[in-house]
Amino acid sequence: MKIQLDMYQTLAAAVLVLLLGNYLRKKINFLEKFCIPAPVIGGLLFAIFTCICYTTGIIEFSFDDTLREVCMVFFFTSVGFQANLKVLKSGGRSLIVFLGLVITLIFSQNLLAIGLSKLLNLNPLIGMCTGSIPMVGGHGTAGAFGPVLEDFNIHGATTICTAAATFGLITGSLVGGPIGKRLIEKRKLMDNVPTEDDSLLVEDEEKHQRHTNMYAAAVFQLILAIGLGTIFSYFLTKTGLTFPIYIGAMLAAALMRNITEYSGKGTIHMGEINDLGGICLSLFLGMAMITLKLWELATLALPLVILLAAQTLLICVFTYFVIFNVMGRDYDAAVLSAGTCGFGMGATPNAMANMQAICDRYVPSVKAYLIIPLIGSLFADFINSLVITFFINIL
Repeated sequence: MKIQLDMYQTLAAAVLVLLLGNYLRKKINFLEKFCIPAPVIGGLLFAIFTCICYTTGIIEFSFDDTLREVCMVFFFTSVGFQANLKVLKSGGRSLIVFLGLVITLIFSQNLLAIGLSKLLNLNPLIGMCTGSIPMVGGHGTAGAFGPVLEDFNIHGATTICTAAATFGLITGSLVGGPIGKRLIEKRKLMDNVPTEDDSLLVEDEEKHQRHTNMYAAAVFQLILAIGLGTIFSYFLTKTGLTFPIYIGAMLAAALMRNITEYSGKGTIHMGEINDLGGICLSLFLGMAMITLKLWELATLALPLVILLAAQTLLICVFTYFVIFNVMGRDYDAAVLSAGTCGFGMGATPNAMANMQAICDRYVPSVKAYLIIPLIGSLFADFINSLVITFFINIL
């Protein structure tokens, strides 16, 4: 028997798995501790159910995921609005240096994935499914670029990317705390903890205050950016390169944000845009998860384990030796290393959880608490999308 869900039913199913995920996350401490997203929890259970139904020949589900793309574009447009160059400029040398390290990590993850996939006689694009797409990118980028890779005949790319992103969320949370703790205790960093550094500037909190009557204006700004982005995307496709559908909207949003910041004319409703982007991300992930075809992972089980183990080793080595040494070899650098494990293999909430665990045991790190959210939320996804696009086009 085959069950076909139209786009409205698919959206409703995504909401149901989101509600299920929220319920289970509150009830199961493990899921809350490792910051596993609610759509991933409920969606994975649904994907397992559909996999059992398919392999036993009982029912085959098919979905109309038209609205998934719409939600994806809205979410990444909200990410584009985060790219505030004024904040980066005012953040000081440490912020610029850390951004450079994150870019290096993104390139390293992709180079490792591609090189190792060639050694395993796999298509390099399959290797990309375990690179920065799911690692620095997390589930959002995994769900966005999976279909792009499937257009290059990489069957099951979305499933592989999502599985890798889930692995990264858990692993990044597991290794971050121990790495930070070892650096602090082995190098006796508590003997010379620096005073709180408030020199790093963040945006005025008033820009992130929510006003109920401004949500409509925020929606209009998102739609305008998406509309302008279609023009950007049109000209980008004329280069002959392959770009994800949302890249033009991201660039348009970033342009609108920075013109507003530097001209002082107009207001971008960032708090409301962040909320709307979060809602669209949840719906997008819900639809991405319920459409997973887990049975497509069977033939790639062993290579996938090897590729993900290599990414785990990379993040451990990179944070322990590179992040720590470049960022100053002090207590703040150790906390930054723990945080980088979180968003370098998962998401910014994982990074914050890692740092919270370290700071609760020792002392707070103002520097780390400023740098990680700024880079993780404002610039990492934006730059990662551009780097991934570059790699896809040269392979």
